[in-house]
Amino acid sequence: MSNKELQALKEKYVAAGAASPNTQFADHARNAELWDADGKRMIDFAGGIGVLNIGHRHPKVVEAVKAQLDKLMHTCQTVMPYEGYVKLAEKLSNVAPVRGHAKVMLANSGAEALENALKIARAATGKTNVICFDGGYHGRTFMTMAMNGKVNPYATDFGPMPGTVFRAPYPVPYHGVSEDEAIRGLKMVLKTDANPKDTAAIVIEPVLGEGGFYPAPASFLKKIREICDEHGMLMIVDEVQSGFGRTGKLFAIEHSGVEPDMITMAKSMADGMPISAIVGTDKHMDASGPNSLGGTYTGSPTACAAALAVFDVFEEEDILGKSQRLGKKLRVCFDQWQEQFAHVDNVRNLGPMAAFELVDSKDNHIPKPELAAAVTAKAKEKGLILLSCGMYGNTLRFLMPVTIEDEVLEEGLSILEESLKQAGA
Repeated sequence: MSNKELQALKEKYVAAGAASPNTQFADHARNAELWDADGKRMIDFAGGIGVLNIGHRHPKVVEAVKAQLDKLMHTCQTVMPYEGYVKLAEKLSNVAPVRGHAKVMLANSGAEALENALKIARAATGKTNVICFDGGYHGRTFMTMAMNGKVNPYATDFGPMPGTVFRAPYPVPYHGVSEDEAIRGLKMVLKTDANPKDTAAIVIEPVLGEGGFYPAPASFLKKIREICDEHGMLMIVDEVQSGFGRTGKLFAIEHSGVEPDMITMAKSMADGMPISAIVGTDKHMDASGPNSLGGTYTGSPTACAAALAVFDVFEEEDILGKSQRLGKKLRVCFDQWQEQFAHVDNVRNLGPMAAFELVDSKDNHIPKPELAAAVTAKAKEKGLILLSCGMYGNTLRFLMPVTIEDEVLEEGLSILEESLKQAGA
């Protein structure tokens, strides 16, 4: 079917709140390229929102999934477990930088991982409150909507959110929040709203995802670790978007040297297959009773096979090295654009988790979301998939596969540069 025919079906049968504004429909893809239903080629700088760090349909992942389909598709691991679940748990336990010996629960999505992390934290501490941060994004379930540090569009139409969720400032000096002010704000929340004796956990993204790709300073993460230790709270790091090589290390928290009590992960964990995980210190992970954690599809055999294949690819193809090299290339290019374009500013990156802002001027930092929208629209016309994000909608973020071929990367960056020119950046 053509894009036009599929669009007509979408408008008739897909709920407006769940429908994409894009009128193109993906047909097939390979690494950093995909083709729509009309055969138009697109370069993918979005990666399924950070899901495809090793590219569309990596051959080793496809092979692993096909092999698993010939053996077993589903039992529900709580009814009859299988090798893939426990082998993946072993692998994650060995690589996740949490305190002490780690144990694992597998789930289906990032939001589900966050929900279960909070359940575990409450069981482990006997406390209920959770503190999150401005600009944070954790999911679209009710608890994770309450945790999100941005209302629109995630919680606008859905009524009251669950209570016992409190929010502190995230350090973004470019927009007026220094690290010292963020720590002072967190300490104030503990005095005015979330009594430490009732607070189970602090949840933080080491690099804000939807909130604008702002890396948290290592010193800030260390102070959060200290505050959690002081008050008997758990430190939970949300690596759903920043994990699995997106920042040049397997997990972004590794840049700081901080060991959290729990890490949540999903997205690029299985190169497109739906799976997520909570990895935490064993005494915390074992705190809740039998059959208190789980779900019908959690850690499905096919998704586990894909995730194990992803680990093989990381080792065999030096994915972390490729990630680091890609980050350096992007930074050199974006620094040049910051000099070249009047409205491009605040270039930043942690590895290839890179972004820059479109602003009124480099002096006033006033966001220009309309310019970001114009650039992404121009890029799409020219065959480049590009995403904006941030509290103000003025940040362009980059999530291309780290396996992207050099010539495809250069082609995409050339399209983006031309789009910036034509949009008046």
